[in-house]
Amino acid sequence: MRISFIGSGKVATQLATGLFKIGHEVVDIFSPNLQNAQTLADQVLAKPVDSYSLLDQAVELVIIAVKDQAIEQVIQALVACGFVDTCIVHTSGSTHLKVLEKYYRRSGVFYPLQTFSFEKKVDWKTTPIFVEANDHRDIVTLKSVAAEISKEVYLYNSEQRLSLHLAAVFACNFSNYCYDISQQIVEQQGVDFKLLYPLILETANKATHFLPQTVQTGPAVRHDANILALQESLLQKNEQYEFLKVYELMSEQIQKRHDKKD
Repeated sequence: MRISFIGSGKVATQLATGLFKIGHEVVDIFSPNLQNAQTLADQVLAKPVDSYSLLDQAVELVIIAVKDQAIEQVIQALVACGFVDTCIVHTSGSTHLKVLEKYYRRSGVFYPLQTFSFEKKVDWKTTPIFVEANDHRDIVTLKSVAAEISKEVYLYNSEQRLSLHLAAVFACNFSNYCYDISQQIVEQQGVDFKLLYPLILETANKATHFLPQTVQTGPAVRHDANILALQESLLQKNEQYEFLKVYELMSEQIQKRHDKKD
C-alpha cells in the first residue's frame, strides 16, 4: 500500500518504520520543519516535504500523526490542497472521529495504544491497535493494515477510545512521573536508582496477572500512620513539597479505595 505521513515525531517515526519494514511503500513525509521530515524520510526511502501542495495525492492512505490540537488544521489543509478520495486517518487516542468527518468523507482512526520514543523500537506485534472509520471499505483496509503488524486489532468507537486513552495516562504517564519522583528522592541521598528496577518490574508484572486493587501494598493500605507521618516529614525536611502533595493525595485515595472494598 502507498502511504504518506503528516508528522515526523515519535508516533510517525515508529509507525512509518514499522509499516515500511513489512513492505508498505511510504511515499511522503510531511513536516513544516524540512530537516525533521528528511530525518524520517531517509529511514523509509520516502520524499520529505514541507508544503501540503507537494504531497502526492495518488496514495491510498494518509496518516496524520501530530499533536491533537493540530489535527483539525491538518485535515483542512489536506482538503484545501485537493485530497478527495484517499483514506485519511489520525493516530490520536482522544480526538473524536468527527473532527475529521466534518471536513472529509473518507476519514478514520488508527490508534496504537503504546508509549513511543525515538530511542526504543516498539514491539508492534504486542501493541493493541484500535481502528475506526465512517466507510466500511476503510474499516476493512485499516483492520487489514493493523493486522499485518499487530496481533491485537480492535474496532472501537471514539468514546471507547477516549476512555482507553484516559486509562493509559494513569497506567503509563502518571506511573512514569512517579518513577521520576523516586529517582530524584534516592539520588538526593546518593543512592542508585537502579536498585528500584526489580521492584518496578515486579509491580508491573503483578498488575498484568492480578487485579491491581488486590495486590496493593504499602503503608497507606495498611493504615500505618507512623510510617506515613515519617515519610511525609522526610519530604518536608528535604523541601520536596510538590512530591509531598502527590504522596498525601495518593495515600488518601489508596485508603479510600480499600476502605470502600472492606
